[in-house]
Amino acid sequence: MLMTGGNGVTKDVIAAILERRSTRRFKSQEVPRATIGRIIDAARWAPSAGNVQPWEFYVIYNEKKKYELAAAASNQRFIGEAPVVIIVCALPDMSAERYRERGRNLYVLQDTAAAVQNILLAAEGYGLGTCWTGAFDETLVIETLALPQGSIPVALIPVGYAAEENKPPARRPVDEIVRIIE
Repeated sequence: MLMTGGNGVTKDVIAAILERRSTRRFKSQEVPRATIGRIIDAARWAPSAGNVQPWEFYVIYNEKKKYELAAAASNQRFIGEAPVVIIVCALPDMSAERYRERGRNLYVLQDTAAAVQNILLAAEGYGLGTCWTGAFDETLVIETLALPQGSIPVALIPVGYAAEENKPPARRPVDEIVRIIE
C-alpha cells in the first residue's frame, strides 16, 4: 500500500513505519493547512472500540500558545518551535457510556493512541517530522487551551519539516519480544 503526500512524496506504509523518527528540531517552513487537514482526517479514521471515536483534536498555530504548551511540557522548546502542534484529547465519558469503566480507563486510551499513530504515519507520508510527546502537566495544558470539562490531553504532537535527519533508534531483537504458541 502506498501513501502519497501533497509534496509528491510516495511511501510504502511499511517504509513509513520503519523510517518515522521523533523530530525535535524543525525548519521554520510553514506546513500547508490542507496537509494538516489530511493528517487530522487520517486520525479521524483510526479504529476505536465500538466506533465510539472518543477524541478531539486541537491544532495550534498560535506562537504564544505553542510556547505555553512547551512550558507545560517541562520546557521542551521544540514544541514551541514547531510550525504546528496537534493536541490529541481523550473523552473518557464517551467510552464509558458504552463500555463503563473499561471504556473509561482502557479503551479511550487505546483509541486515542491509535489516532496518534495515524497522525505520526500520515505526517511521515507527507515528509513531515513529528514527536509523540506525553511528558506534560495535564492541568497546565487544559488551562492553556481552556479545554472543556471531560476533555483530557493525552499527547502533544509538534509537526513540521525536520531540520536534521535522525538516526534509527535501537530496537529489541524479535526473538526477545515474540512468543509463538502452537
